[in-house]
Amino acid sequence: MTKLQPWCHIATTAAVMVATACTPPPPDETGYVERLLEDRAIKDEMFTEGSDSPVPLDRRSWMLPIRYYEPAPSYRVPASLNIAEDQPTFEVPTSTGQLRIMQRVGTLEFMLNGETRTLSALIELPIQDATRLFVPFRDETSGTETYPAGRYLDLDRTPTGIYDLDFNRAYHPTCYYNEEFDCPFPPPENRLSTPVRAGEKLPPESERRIPIGLPKQPISEPSGGN
Repeated sequence: MTKLQPWCHIATTAAVMVATACTPPPPDETGYVERLLEDRAIKDEMFTEGSDSPVPLDRRSWMLPIRYYEPAPSYRVPASLNIAEDQPTFEVPTSTGQLRIMQRVGTLEFMLNGETRTLSALIELPIQDATRLFVPFRDETSGTETYPAGRYLDLDRTPTGIYDLDFNRAYHPTCYYNEEFDCPFPPPENRLSTPVRAGEKLPPESERRIPIGLPKQPISEPSGGN
């Protein structure tokens, strides 16, 4: 039976997220690296020893501990959420060939590697969690240094429309570890034309015991999108 990606059930209510025209303040970096490393250690322990680990026993020797890029403050940036007027819904293809219904709440605008960039912020329908936005993305490391199908970010909603967009917390979907999980692909507009060397990455190619590729070929354009 297909397993749902457990971190995909994330949503928010757009009414409380009002975009602001002012320049976002930089995130608070007090104790940042320590908290990040502690959270990584907790996840490694859960994936290694937890009964709900998505990693099959016969893959833990080379998939774990999870590999990460070194913490990079330059990949933690403030982002403004521009709420979409129409907030369209569309079908997103998944790793098992299914389709999930997503709604585009708005567009996150931020500076990365010296350029203004954007990512769509999504919720999955029907809404099962009103506390978070789902931001799946691909970048120029996808397929070589990171999982080909992309990585995910979860953002706790804010009442200001200003978000702490921290790519150091980008993580691989569970279908990377186990093909039985059903994980949505990033929509085409969430493909960044720059490498994002932050967050989770693949083990060195010499350590991999199975080929790591796209579970299924994503559909090039989601139906109902802009």
